[in-house]
Amino acid sequence: MDTHHETQLDKELRELKNKLIHMAAIAEAMIDQTIKELVNRNEQYAPEVSKEEDDLNRLQIEIDEQALTLLATRQPVASDLRAIVAATKINGELERIGDLAINITYNVHTLVQQPPLKPLIDIPRMTELARKMVNDSLQAFMTGDIELARSVILADDEVDALKDQVLRELLTYMMADPRTTERALALILVSRHLERIADHATNIAEDVIYITQGRDVRHPKTPR
Repeated sequence: MDTHHETQLDKELRELKNKLIHMAAIAEAMIDQTIKELVNRNEQYAPEVSKEEDDLNRLQIEIDEQALTLLATRQPVASDLRAIVAATKINGELERIGDLAINITYNVHTLVQQPPLKPLIDIPRMTELARKMVNDSLQAFMTGDIELARSVILADDEVDALKDQVLRELLTYMMADPRTTERALALILVSRHLERIADHATNIAEDVIYITQGRDVRHPKTPR
């Protein structure tokens, strides 16, 4: 492979990665805005979140097309090939994170129509963790930082524990007073969507380890 070909591939890969960083920033803003609406009981960001979803979907198509073009025209090998394949997977994960943020806005719409059920503590904490996981997983992708990718995978346990805590607490509310059921269920769904966002960030972190080490950490018990 000649040097010019390598340089051009590096440039195109960097463009692809930068688009993914832009996509992740949009997804993070969507997560942040939906929970601000819930905490402030004001749906002022709803039109913005919907517009951002359109931007995410447009970027997803662009990134997929660019990755396919790279695969077809550059015929990359080894680590470059893994990076391009991972970029298409990360692209899909970010698009699903955007979808989950949209799902949260539907639940927020239900919640702001009624009096608050309880002070929000665990859900904002879950949001902060999930958003950081998205950011860190993309930073790990950009820099090949394996330790950062591993920290994202470990953080997933904390998000899962918070989701379980939210579920237990809200089930108690529903059993004590059936009139709280609609609001409790909406909050449970918000926590579930946040947990799914954290799962997608974890998938991205696992992809980063795969690119860097050339092995899949999703099935650690499989003989290597």
